[in-house]
Amino acid sequence: MKTDIFTFDLPEDCIANEPATPRESAQLLHIFPDHLEDKHISDLIDLIHKDDVLVFNDTKVIPARIYGTRGQAHIECTLFKQIDLSQWDCLIKNARRLKITDLIIFSNELTALVLDKNPEGSVRLQFNQKGAVLMATLAKIGIMPLPPYIKRPTGGIETDKKNYQTVFAKYEGAVAAPTAGLHWTETLLKKLKEKGVQMEFLTLHVGGGTFLPVKVDDTDKHKMHAEFGIITPQTAHRLNAAKQQGKKIIAVGTTSLRLLESATDSFGVLHPFEGETDIFITPGYHFKFIDKMFTNFHLSGSTLFMLVCAFAGIDRMKSAYQHAIRKNYRFFSYGDACLIEKKSDKNTSK
Repeated sequence: MKTDIFTFDLPEDCIANEPATPRESAQLLHIFPDHLEDKHISDLIDLIHKDDVLVFNDTKVIPARIYGTRGQAHIECTLFKQIDLSQWDCLIKNARRLKITDLIIFSNELTALVLDKNPEGSVRLQFNQKGAVLMATLAKIGIMPLPPYIKRPTGGIETDKKNYQTVFAKYEGAVAAPTAGLHWTETLLKKLKEKGVQMEFLTLHVGGGTFLPVKVDDTDKHKMHAEFGIITPQTAHRLNAAKQQGKKIIAVGTTSLRLLESATDSFGVLHPFEGETDIFITPGYHFKFIDKMFTNFHLSGSTLFMLVCAFAGIDRMKSAYQHAIRKNYRFFSYGDACLIEKKSDKNTSK
């Protein structure tokens, strides 16, 4: 399938640089197979029913962007993918100037050796710290790894430490936020819980690959980045039971959706999962476990926009996005959101 099918024009002033305040005031586009409804996040109290099950990603973003020097050169480094306790693949500006065995100094405590440079553009670094010690150092010297379309001064701003983290973040390892989760406040979750809505949590450590554009002209040629995820046996059991009871499974975010679909077999049974997934969902994919999805507005031509087109149909999503642009919805990580009702599998390629 040609990748240019998934492109659209977006005015730059539609990109959100800050989240809505309060969070519940953000706009919500409810996308049905045959019509659209303009709502707000606060309306989720009524839109989520007692027989719905919300599935959240409880990964925690680490302050993965750090600044250092190599000799006289200044280095901006974003940790991209963990290899082991001390090795990470990283995105580094002007990485072509780096040589293998170069030493990068990030602070008096933290240095890294350049081990390798791969064709995709990332650089493998061996840090002099590992595990919890490395995470503690990053917490002191790192900043939140916001995507490049959110404009920030060097060093970031303090409010992003809270704004770019979900209220249910628990397990460290993500280098990008599961942004659909940023809309959910403690108050909203409490009200839904009191209503009797079932809530489940899985973990998918969002990788830096979410920042990378699709550079090929055909989806068959695209190599999807892999991300590490966990679904516990207890969570899988509860979700299977809910599905058998006829409850509707709502994936909160593309990360939750990708992990659920990765762990579901051809009979629609969800299995415990611990490992990497590189599932790439495009139109024509048969969804095995998900009934609805809640997600942000995604970049033109991205794998995430391809995923929502697979779920709801290309024409439907392009029409919905044009509606959102006309209605001044805010796009991307700090932007507004969609609640998408599943379209018939027979029609999702259109």
